Amino acid sequence: MAVTFRKKEVRKRQIEKRREKELRREAKRNETPDTFEEMIAYVDPNGVITDTPPNPEDYREVKLEEIEVSIPTDLEIASESELDGHVKFYNEDRGFGFIKDKESVEQYFFHISNAPEDIERNDHVTFRLEDSPRGLNAVEVEYA
Repeated sequence: MAVTFRKKEVRKRQIEKRREKELRREAKRNETPDTFEEMIAYVDPNGVITDTPPNPEDYREVKLEEIEVSIPTDLEIASESELDGHVKFYNEDRGFGFIKDKESVEQYFFHISNAPEDIERNDHVTFRLEDSPRGLNAVEVEYA
C-alpha cells in the first residue's frame, strides 16, 4: 500500500512532537535549584504553599487553656427534646424499622423493643434520639 503525502506529514509532526517533548524533559532535569533555600516551601496561615517565609511578628502565642475540644451541643439538644415523624419502613418479621423526621430529611433506625408492639408503616409517632455505636437511633417511640 502506498504512503500518501498526508500520512508522511502526520508522521513528521509526531516525530517532531516527540523530539520537543524529549528536549523539554532534558531541560527540566537540568534545572536544579542552586541552594537549599530555593528548595524550601512554606505554608501560610490559610494553608497555601508559598516560597516566602512567614513573618514571625504575625504569630500569636496560644495558651493551652484557650484550646477547646468539645462535642457539638446541637446533638445533645436534639437527643433531649422530643421529635416528630412518621414510620417510613417497618419489617415486622425482623422487628426493626426507620422513622423519617418531620423537620428534616433524616431517617432514624428503631427497634421494636423501643416502640409499641402494633406499630405499622406511615404511623405518626414521637421519639427521642440516642447515640449508639452505629449512629443515632430512635428510642421511646410513641404514637403522636
